[in-house]
Amino acid sequence: MQKRQNYISWDEYFMGVALLSAHRSKDPNTQVGACIVSAANKIVGAGYNGLPMGCDDEQFPWAKQGDFLDTKYPYVCHAELNAILNNIGMDLRNCKIYTALFPCNECTKAIIQSGITEVIYLSDKYADTDPARASKKMLDAAGIVYRKVQTNLPNLVLSFNEADV
Repeated sequence: MQKRQNYISWDEYFMGVALLSAHRSKDPNTQVGACIVSAANKIVGAGYNGLPMGCDDEQFPWAKQGDFLDTKYPYVCHAELNAILNNIGMDLRNCKIYTALFPCNECTKAIIQSGITEVIYLSDKYADTDPARASKKMLDAAGIVYRKVQTNLPNLVLSFNEADV
């Protein structure tokens, strides 16, 4: 008997963890997840976009527009920053980060400072914005590789039906 042939790649696996993490986000508009992986392909951190610990999701706004303090923007931590802060306590040098959305300039600073050496993303829908341009300029200057995940999978379905196990 031969081994199964249609298993997912490491990139698909770790991007899947990032996408699954995004489902924890309370943001009604944008759910982003991130997964940090060591050089030995071990998950060492994960995060999603949400409020800092101790801040009640019901007490802060989730609006995208309006007065700055009445929007989500001054309060929400992005998935990449949360993954860095939620890491298992190890040095992140030479790790990779998988993220559903190309990182903003603020998260890119944290990625660079943490020592992560590769960024793998699913979507770069804000590529034509100044924050995305600034991110790429910093990543290039720091010698950090970034690339869009390569997959032929249109989706990956999880089942909580125990008969499927």
